[in-house]
Amino acid sequence: MNPPIVVRNLIFTGILLFSLNLFAQADKREELEQRRLELQQEIKRINSLRTSNLKKEKSILTEVEDLQQQIRSTENLIRVTNQQANLLTREINSNQNKIGELRKELERLKEDYEKMIQKSYRSKSQQSRIMFLLSAESFLQAYKRLQYMKQYANYRKQQGDEIKARAAELQKLNKSLAEQKQAKDRLIAENKKTRAKLEEDRKAQQSLIATIRKKEGQYASQLRKKQQEVNAIDREIERIIAAAIARNNKESGSESREVFKLTPEAKALAANFASNKGKLPWPVKSGIVSMRFGTQPHPVVRSITINSNGVRIDTEKGGKAKAIFGGVVSEVQAVKGANKAVMVRHGDYISIYNNLDKIFVRKGDEVSIGQELGEVATSGSSGKTTLHFLLYQNSTKLNPEHWIYKM
Repeated sequence: MNPPIVVRNLIFTGILLFSLNLFAQADKREELEQRRLELQQEIKRINSLRTSNLKKEKSILTEVEDLQQQIRSTENLIRVTNQQANLLTREINSNQNKIGELRKELERLKEDYEKMIQKSYRSKSQQSRIMFLLSAESFLQAYKRLQYMKQYANYRKQQGDEIKARAAELQKLNKSLAEQKQAKDRLIAENKKTRAKLEEDRKAQQSLIATIRKKEGQYASQLRKKQQEVNAIDREIERIIAAAIARNNKESGSESREVFKLTPEAKALAANFASNKGKLPWPVKSGIVSMRFGTQPHPVVRSITINSNGVRIDTEKGGKAKAIFGGVVSEVQAVKGANKAVMVRHGDYISIYNNLDKIFVRKGDEVSIGQELGEVATSGSSGKTTLHFLLYQNSTKLNPEHWIYKM
């Protein structure tokens, strides 16, 4: 007999929920694997930048900052790898439970099939079947008996097919389980090596920090001077923005230096830009965020507070700055202490690409998303190629990390 409808529904519901859970786990596994590969590439880029700058006369503070980047990325890699291993553990446990359920179901199917075979064997002769039909009291009864015999034969075939399917599913799950265990073992081994490298970096960092601590006053003075230079650059950029707003608004009779007077087209462009918040591309092909937005204590000399109106991205030598969205080049200017800057207007939003050496665009040019604007300058002292990227709405500075995808 077929299982009752309620039982079949329960079995179907269980299989459906299990399948949905598998899809969700697969998506999470793919997301973690993608993040792990990204972090590995990030660490490679940091190593490459550090290796290429070994011969440069870098300050001890720069060395500590480089190590800090590498340590942070390595810690993130360990965290993601642990998440992958934990997810695999849950999947292995889930598969083991499913395998146990399948084995029980397979045994039940085999028992049912064995009983059917025994019953069929007792009435297997052709003569018995014919006699069963001929002994019918009416044609209608004979027809019903014939239909029953067909249904019984079909059910036997269905049971046999179901056993084969369950056996194949069991084999597939066993294979998947073995692969998952191997993947988990690889992740654990990789994490062990990563932790060892992290410990080496931490020891090197502590040694450098100990050296800095002995002359903290001297380094604090250097950092204050550096921050003053950064502040001067930021003020110059804000002056340029205010002047651009004033020039734009003069034509429409507005004297505002705070907010752009927008045309309908500019309003539409600004709305389009805003709708892409969090999805905008990086302003370089590849790189590492070496300084984040806002006010923050210095990672080593804690008595010093540093401030950044944007983000700094270390990229490869010869790296190009790229437009994060379509717009019009509003300014191309030299900024004292930071080489050249290109400003691109997107309605009342402005993206700023500072510390460029070579410039590929001119004021008034329309640019498209991803278009190269210039080549990022490389420092002669540190050997670093660093883009200073800022984002404003009118005269209000914005945190680029909220706008750029996975920054």
